[in-house]
Amino acid sequence: MNSEEEFFDAETGLESDDSCEVSFKDALVFDSKQAADGSSTQENGVWERRKALPAETISRNNFSVWSILKKCIGMELSKIAMPVVFNEPLSFLQRISEYMEHTHLVHKACSLSDSIDRMQAVAVFAVSAVASQWERTGKPFNPLLGETYELIREDEGYRLISEQVSHHPPISAFHAQSLKQEFEFHGSIYPKLKFWGKSVEAEPKGTMTLELLKHKEAYTWTNPMCCVHNIILGKLWIEQYGTVEIVNHSTGDKCILNFKPCGMFGKDLHKVEGYIQDKGKKKRRVIYGKWTECMYSIDPKLYETFKKSEKKTGSDSKKLKQERSCEGEEEDDELPEVQETVTVIPGSALLWRITPRPANSAQMYNFTSFAVTLNELEPCMERLLAPTDCRLRPDIRAMENGDIDLASAEKERLEEKQRAARRERSKDEEEWSTRWFHLGTNPFTGAEDWLYAGGYFDRKYTDCPSIY
Repeated sequence: MNSEEEFFDAETGLESDDSCEVSFKDALVFDSKQAADGSSTQENGVWERRKALPAETISRNNFSVWSILKKCIGMELSKIAMPVVFNEPLSFLQRISEYMEHTHLVHKACSLSDSIDRMQAVAVFAVSAVASQWERTGKPFNPLLGETYELIREDEGYRLISEQVSHHPPISAFHAQSLKQEFEFHGSIYPKLKFWGKSVEAEPKGTMTLELLKHKEAYTWTNPMCCVHNIILGKLWIEQYGTVEIVNHSTGDKCILNFKPCGMFGKDLHKVEGYIQDKGKKKRRVIYGKWTECMYSIDPKLYETFKKSEKKTGSDSKKLKQERSCEGEEEDDELPEVQETVTVIPGSALLWRITPRPANSAQMYNFTSFAVTLNELEPCMERLLAPTDCRLRPDIRAMENGDIDLASAEKERLEEKQRAARRERSKDEEEWSTRWFHLGTNPFTGAEDWLYAGGYFDRKYTDCPSIY
């Protein structure tokens, strides 16, 4: 496969059909009642969200990732064709929408009158955005060029649209907006993946921008690095590490968060520590916790007093300063056994706690309850989606249903269609044109960014030819 080839946009369309009795709003009612197989049920004509996937996780025991990756050490993996068995049944566009799982934190930020309090809420929203990645070792499907995903959550008060705007490099753009004009959240992500021998490192290049419209504030940040360990042998485990700087461009306040590397013996596994400073660089809050569990806030003076007390009692005496990253493959990559819960410092305030996963999450690619719903396609919903929506991708649908052979065949068919389209455009000297996003300048950072052009929810039926 020549992975430089892109996807063909077929010349067919889909018109709106008003004959469907179940509305899109009805298709997205939250608290679901389900049949024994996990499928959604209908009550009084209203479809409710499912709590399980149609089939359990496909086993990877009979597949060797080493046979594919052994020649790729140090290379970027976006150009490497991976067998579908190493995927999870979601597109990367759907994975992006998981940033919205804890939208209540944004609503809280909108309701607060103090800018430091708002920064706290925004900071834990940024942390919560990566929380769903815990134990998610499957690779999302690469979106096809022109692929879209929409998510309307009237119960949470927002709607989101995302589009794959570039194939090489792979760039996904998204834009979420409050239904009550309270906030806008947008960005573009270029995930760079590299294989280092025993681990895969993911650098989510791109800027997140959150605008709180009532307060006329804009916050920007980038996500931390992610590393999946034991790709070849052993139990897969994930760590997030790196510094995340959140800037309030209106007030000058900043939040510096340090996602700590695991360190020797797992002492710092999953830990996040940081502080909020005002425009005068005075520390106003200390934030700490784990991105897999919870986050707390405390006054800086109380934090320093606690740390000094720790040192005097010697509880810190065995702390090892050595840290590792994905490049440091000399050390043992086994998952550290030490995974203590967060030690709560007296005087701390709880900012956020992760939503518990469903009991059967391990049999569903370690999905959260939110993730389980993202590829759901109820009767009549197909007529309410753009033909480019990834819920309609046959390879993802087949994998979700447990049919790995069909998923592989459909994935290969779509890739070949993509290559053929690239050749046609090259022959005609045509350039691919995005529909819903355009390349521009982020008004707050001054950097190049993909910006939402508007119009999707009005024109999605007539302006989106089928691509599958």
